Amino acid sequence: MATDLPADIAIEPIFVIEATYAPDAAVTRPAHRPEHVARLAALRDAGVVIAAGAFTDLSGSLVLVRAPDEAVVRELVASDVYTRSGVWASARIRPFGLVRRAGEIDGR
Repeated sequence: MATDLPADIAIEPIFVIEATYAPDAAVTRPAHRPEHVARLAALRDAGVVIAAGAFTDLSGSLVLVRAPDEAVVRELVASDVYTRSGVWASARIRPFGLVRRAGEIDGR
């Protein structure tokens, strides 16, 4: 825990996936959305996905995930139906510090 934080605050290291939709995503996305959303829900139930959603302008998605390293996150992206079907044109993975109460990290 960082020493410059209040005692009841901690930073949880997570990753952010910023996925950009392909230009034809408005057409291709609906057929794959049920599988994509069901997988996100299962990963959320497993504690991997913290939050996920799409920008309302259909420009892309944002997914917050817990993973031991970036390679695991890259595999999550590569195996997603949106990547496999071309709905996501690209994905940027970035490490992120999520502000939490100190007791929430282990207890989620």
